[in-house]
Amino acid sequence: MSASSDSPLVPEWLVVPDDANALAAQVWPRSAHRAASGELVLGGVAASDLHAQFGTPLYVLDEDEVRARARGARAAFDDAAARHGTTAHVYYAGKAFLSADVVRWVTGEGLAVDVATGGELAVALAGGADPARIGFHGNNKSVAEIARAIEVGVGSIILDSDIEIERVAAEAARRGIRQSVRLRVNSGVHAETHDFLATAHEDQKFGIALARAEEVVARIRELPSLDFGGLHCHIGSQIFGVDGFRESAARLLDVHERLLAGGPVPVLNLGGGFGIAYTSVDTPTPIEELAEGIVDAVATECARRGIPVPALAFEPGRAIVGTAGVTLYEVGTTKPVQATDALTRLYVSVDGGMSDNARPALYGAQYSARIASRVSDAAPALARVVGRHCESGDIVVDAEYLPGDVAPGDLLAVPATGAYCFSLASNYNYAPRLPVVAVSGGEARVIVRGETIDDLLARDLGVHRPTPEASA
Repeated sequence: MSASSDSPLVPEWLVVPDDANALAAQVWPRSAHRAASGELVLGGVAASDLHAQFGTPLYVLDEDEVRARARGARAAFDDAAARHGTTAHVYYAGKAFLSADVVRWVTGEGLAVDVATGGELAVALAGGADPARIGFHGNNKSVAEIARAIEVGVGSIILDSDIEIERVAAEAARRGIRQSVRLRVNSGVHAETHDFLATAHEDQKFGIALARAEEVVARIRELPSLDFGGLHCHIGSQIFGVDGFRESAARLLDVHERLLAGGPVPVLNLGGGFGIAYTSVDTPTPIEELAEGIVDAVATECARRGIPVPALAFEPGRAIVGTAGVTLYEVGTTKPVQATDALTRLYVSVDGGMSDNARPALYGAQYSARIASRVSDAAPALARVVGRHCESGDIVVDAEYLPGDVAPGDLLAVPATGAYCFSLASNYNYAPRLPVVAVSGGEARVIVRGETIDDLLARDLGVHRPTPEASA
C-alpha cells in the first residue's frame, strides 16, 4: 500500500493500493478469487455468468460462507460454554437478512432464529425453523403478533416494557398457555466498533433501565401465564473486541444474582452485534476470541459472586451473513470531477444505488469496490461509486481507489453487503427490488425473486381505473 492522500476529501484510512485489482481477504467471501482471465468468481461462478443469467444489479449470497460462519459461531460458543460447565444458544438475526433458504441454512447448522415482526416470524416458520427455538423481539409488538407467536409456540418472547408484560400475559392466559419470556434491560453500556461507553443511563427506545429490573421481574413472576426465562441485553452493533461485553456482563450479573433469591433465572442473553470488515483496514475480532473472552468474563464474575454460570445466549448479528453477500452492478457512466484545485475524483455511476443499499445514506457506512469483469494495469484513481437515484446522497461507496480506466459496461462488485442491504431495500424512484442469487459449488440459483415494474404497477389500483373521460 502507498501513502494516503493529504486531501481532507480522502478518508485518513484510505491508502493508494499497490494493486487496485487485489481482493482484501477479510472483506470478501472465502470463495472469492480472480480467474485466470481476471474476472471475479464467487462460489465457483464467474461474475460474467451471473450477469448473463440474472442481470444487474444483483445480490449474490455465498451459501457456503453463511453455513461456515453459522457453524463456526455455534462451535465457538459451545466450546467456550462447555469449558465452564454450561451451555450456549446462538441466534441468527433475521433482521440482517431473511429468506426461507437462509433460515434452512442457519438452522441446519444449529442456530436458533431471532425475529422482530410478524412477517419475519412467517418467513422463519416457512423456512422450517422450530418455533421453540425462535426469539421474538421488538419494542411495539402488536396484539396480533403476540397472539400469533404464542399460538405457534415461540420459545421466548422478549419483553420490552411494562405494557407489553400485561399484553403477553393476557394473550397467554386467554389460550391457557404459560409463555416463556425474557426481559430486555439496558446495562448503560454502549459499544460501537473498538470503543465503548459506560454510563448510568441509556436514553433509547428499547428495554427498561437495569435499576428497575427487580421490580419488573417481580411483576412477571406474579403472573401465572408467564414463565420468566432471564435477562436480555444488547449493547450495540458492528462491535470489535470484548471489553464492552465484559462491563455489561458484570452489571447484568449484579442483578442476576439478586434475582436468584426469588426464583430461577435460567438464561442470560448478552446480545452480540459482532462486527465484520467493510474495508481493507477493518480488523474484526475472530469469533473464537469473542466467545472465549465473553464467556470467560461471565464465569469470572459468577465465581466472584459464588453463583452458578447460567445458560448463555448470543446474537452475532451481521457476523453470520454480512461477509457472504456481494452486490454486482454494471457501470453506466464515469465522470471526472475537479473536487479541489489538487484533487480530481472519478464519479462511477452504477445501475443500482440507495434503493438496494441504504446504509451509506443512513449511517455514512463505508464500503469497498472492485471491477469484477476484468483486471487492469491502469493506475489507481480516487473514485466515488454512486447510484442512479435523484439524490446527491445516493452514494454506494464513498471513497475507493479503482483502476483509472474503469468504464461503462464494466461489472463492479461491492462486498460485505449480505446484511442490512436486502432488508432495507426500497422502491425509491420506483426501482424494482433486486433478486437474490445463492452460489455454491459452481451453481447459482435464485432464492428471492426480483421485482419487475409490472409488480410495482400491480399494487397501484389507479393504473387500471378508468379516467373520468373514458367512463363518460
